[in-house]
Amino acid sequence: MLTGSELLAKVKELGDASKSDLVRSAGYVSTKKDGSERLNFTAFYEALLEAKGVSLGDGGGSGGKGRPGRSLSFNTKIQFNGNLLVGKAYTAQLGLKPGDEFEIKLGRKQIQLIPLGAADEE
Repeated sequence: MLTGSELLAKVKELGDASKSDLVRSAGYVSTKKDGSERLNFTAFYEALLEAKGVSLGDGGGSGGKGRPGRSLSFNTKIQFNGNLLVGKAYTAQLGLKPGDEFEIKLGRKQIQLIPLGAADEE
């Protein structure tokens, strides 16, 4: 999946392409259990905004009405049993569903979750 300046360059290169083609070309595609293609629009647009320097960290959950809901803290802890919990708010924001599968890649002090069937663009 392209990010940063590579993502911006790809979007500029494709110009008038459809939204689906942009998402697909940037690598934000995974394969569902039934073999069909799933375009990950949310992840694509979040990466695009981040590449343009826009932070989404301040968006409360209330749509600007009444009291703001809890905001995502982007912090977690390893649980007593060694598990790492990623909360429902994060999986919902990325459009993940029960049964979605990921490959876990370990880097230097980082963990990457890569949807199974996604093209490895690195």
